[in-house]
Amino acid sequence: QFDSVFLSDLDEDLHQRIATEMNLSETAFIKKLHPTDDFTKSSRFGLRWFTPANEVPLCGHATLASAAVLFHIKKNPNSVLTFVTLSGELKTRQEKDRIVLDLPLYSTYPQELQEVEELIKAATGDMIVQDVRYSPDTKNLLVRLSDAYERSVLEELQVGAQRFLSAEKTGKVKGLILTLKGKPNGKDKGHDFYSRYFAPWYGVLEDPVTGSAHAVLSSYWSEQLGKKEMLAFQCSRRGGELKISLRDNGRVEIAGQFAIVLKGNLTL
Repeated sequence: QFDSVFLSDLDEDLHQRIATEMNLSETAFIKKLHPTDDFTKSSRFGLRWFTPANEVPLCGHATLASAAVLFHIKKNPNSVLTFVTLSGELKTRQEKDRIVLDLPLYSTYPQELQEVEELIKAATGDMIVQDVRYSPDTKNLLVRLSDAYERSVLEELQVGAQRFLSAEKTGKVKGLILTLKGKPNGKDKGHDFYSRYFAPWYGVLEDPVTGSAHAVLSSYWSEQLGKKEMLAFQCSRRGGELKISLRDNGRVEIAGQFAIVLKGNLTL
């Protein structure tokens, strides 16, 4: 679901036009920071992310995809790759069959229900909501469903995300996270929590797996569960597992697997 495009030089408007044509959740553009840099040898690069509609300030899994291409297609030998982005410097490294992302950890704050009631109803219908939080740094609204629900309820929930655009009245929400507490000791394979992520404001009705949303979820569930090491699963149609480790410096490491499915050249 993520493209990585290598750039030497590109007109500004072409970034968005390419991403719109690709029509994936995010298209990542990797750029040399200096003319003498080399994709096969350098350890620092510029990185930007575009949805089909907008540039976004952070996308974890498109960063993972970019690192995977540099490590495995370009055979970059560096143990750590650093990307200079709108969210600051993001570091990536390989760990067995996964790539580990070093992301900012974003706090959430209690959100007055009445202010977002119509939006929550558009997302969850008549389901029982246990908690509502807001992340001002990411403009994400986090909606926690009742602990009484099973994972299958979240997976099978029919969400018409396009309706969010008219239901959101505050102007401050740009992404909606639905989340549910896991049952690690049961049949849920040890997952601490589950989620789905919707961002129609950026032209993404539902994102398959979202590293940036887990920079918010990690903060929330660490506080709720009293844990710094967690295993999460995003319950989109494709789905994906994320291994989470909170650090003491206000950041979080999120590890995920990758698969390179297509290679090609873009002719402009």
